[in-house]
Amino acid sequence: MGFGILNGISIGLLNLSLGFNSVGFYQMTKLAIIPCTVLLETLFFRKKFSRNIQLSLAILLLGVGIATVTDLQLNLLGSILSLLAVITTCVAQIMTNTIQKKFKVSSTQLLYQSCPYQSITLFIVGPFLDGLLTNLNVFAFKYTPQVLFFIVLSCLISVTVNFSTFLVIGKTSPVTYQVLGHLKTCLVLAFGYGLLHDQFSWRNIMGILIAVVGMVLYSYYCTVESQQQKASESSAQLPQIKEVRS
Repeated sequence: MGFGILNGISIGLLNLSLGFNSVGFYQMTKLAIIPCTVLLETLFFRKKFSRNIQLSLAILLLGVGIATVTDLQLNLLGSILSLLAVITTCVAQIMTNTIQKKFKVSSTQLLYQSCPYQSITLFIVGPFLDGLLTNLNVFAFKYTPQVLFFIVLSCLISVTVNFSTFLVIGKTSPVTYQVLGHLKTCLVLAFGYGLLHDQFSWRNIMGILIAVVGMVLYSYYCTVESQQQKASESSAQLPQIKEVRS
């Protein structure tokens, strides 16, 4: 129940952060999630990130920052919402990974159990916050069939996104999921330029290329360290196997 409520709060705060900040500051908020996750996992879970991993993440964040961050307009309310959004998102994603591994549940089981509480949280808190912060009543909006169609379509897409999110975090880690999310950002920029003919500068191109280098390095170092860990575990088990046989 607590996990579902926390996820609902995280989603709401991210949307509020986008609503009360400039797009550039919102992108900075998303960039802050990786270092915050690394810090929390290091402090509370004693997880170690090698220098190579840290360097690849720094290159990735630099590239995405160059490609996406433009204007940085600060305001007190927006800054507070962004800070809360970063903290709740990091904790929720770490819990997604921890719960699946600790209780040996699948991503589908965790999503099935937490979604009702997440939905109830957003349904109760969402309209109240909308009215408080924007002076608009969500129930007073004229919902045409076309609007309802896109709302339902958005919900179906969100279910798919939630499922893939839980699956990726459960099989990998919260940091890897954030790296994948920044790859999505780069792809959105590239597809926007290729399909929709959005404006594209050399700064965007350079940022995407730097980010891709960071992603490749992160994938490479994660693979190498994973193989080294498996090799050390197997070598540590060999003496035990010999003792049992003898």
